Amino acid sequence: MKELRAVANDLIQAVDAERHATILALNNDHAQELSLLSAEDLAQMVAGAFHARRIGDGDAFLLTFDQGAAYTSPNFLWFKARYSRFVYVDRIVVSPKARGRGLARRLYEDLFACAKEAGHDRICCEVNAEPPNPASDAFHAALGFTEVGQAAIHGGAKTVRYFCRGV
Repeated sequence: MKELRAVANDLIQAVDAERHATILALNNDHAQELSLLSAEDLAQMVAGAFHARRIGDGDAFLLTFDQGAAYTSPNFLWFKARYSRFVYVDRIVVSPKARGRGLARRLYEDLFACAKEAGHDRICCEVNAEPPNPASDAFHAALGFTEVGQAAIHGGAKTVRYFCRGV
């Protein structure tokens, strides 16, 4: 397992089975921005992830996949059809009580380092356009992500913008 990086007083740790219930609750509290998951879905996703990290006991988490993942999200598949090698950020969320501490930025910095060590040169993600997510737009722009495409998914119920940045 990769070395875990301590940043300030918040330790970035692997998403372990003991924390699945907490991570699941945090995810499902933000289902509009992410998507609703079952416990089984989360366990499968973590098992197949390129990088699954958390900070604290439900403060924040990040879940990513690389191009070789057996993952069927329409957003992941959009990137897979266009890039031979990439890391896709499927979800990142910080609990309301932990916001303002830079946790999302720390999780991304940890991902950038891990992706670079693994030979990746591109990190990809999507941000909702409808319903809008202006906080995520601003955050990803500040990290240097640029838009590379758009799509309507789930029968047009959701519109997303796709972003990438180098590591």
